[in-house]
Amino acid sequence: MLSAGLPQGTVPKLERPGPLRERVYEALLELITTRALRPGQHLVESELAGHLGVSRQPVREALQRLNTEGWVDLRPAQGAFVHEPTESEADQLLSVRTLLEAEAARLAAANSGTAGIEALEELCAQGEQAVADDDVDLAVATNAAFHAKVMELAGNLVLAELAGQVDRRVRWYYTPVARQRGRQSWIEHRELIAAISARDEKRATEVMRAHTEHTRKTYHQHEQS
Repeated sequence: MLSAGLPQGTVPKLERPGPLRERVYEALLELITTRALRPGQHLVESELAGHLGVSRQPVREALQRLNTEGWVDLRPAQGAFVHEPTESEADQLLSVRTLLEAEAARLAAANSGTAGIEALEELCAQGEQAVADDDVDLAVATNAAFHAKVMELAGNLVLAELAGQVDRRVRWYYTPVARQRGRQSWIEHRELIAAISARDEKRATEVMRAHTEHTRKTYHQHEQS
């Protein structure tokens, strides 16, 4: 049940001004992405509405949209459940992520200036501190921000749009292994920054490919344990 998965105060009530339907959808998607709502968890409309401070109608509409997008499974006579990703689904998405991120790293090495490098270093320092503090949520968020910055520095809008389509699911898969990846992930980020700073496109591509493959393999090991 929802009440067992979300401690008191986890979900702030939504303000009513603005497109409420969209805000409820975004709130639920964020809760799923961060695994505050766990794969396989039963989603009760009335409880979700109560936590978000809204009526059941926008919650119902959001669940239908999330079902269409593959985040939620609507089961006849049973209700809504957070989708449980299969090994194949995870492997396919994380493999595509490797292709996108490796090309982004190459382009970032070709295009980045001093300001971009400094931004990556600042994010890396924040991520290292999050790991030291054992703040998994912050580590996951900072990891996403780091990869988004590399994508931004690549300067390819089409590539960024494609990466944006898989970003949420990457966070979804990364969250359960973030603690396991821990400090090593940020060591790899430091290696990537060095390659980008040196404008070494080949090395940046290799480091990013190895980095994303480590995450993919760690995820599969986690699911099999």
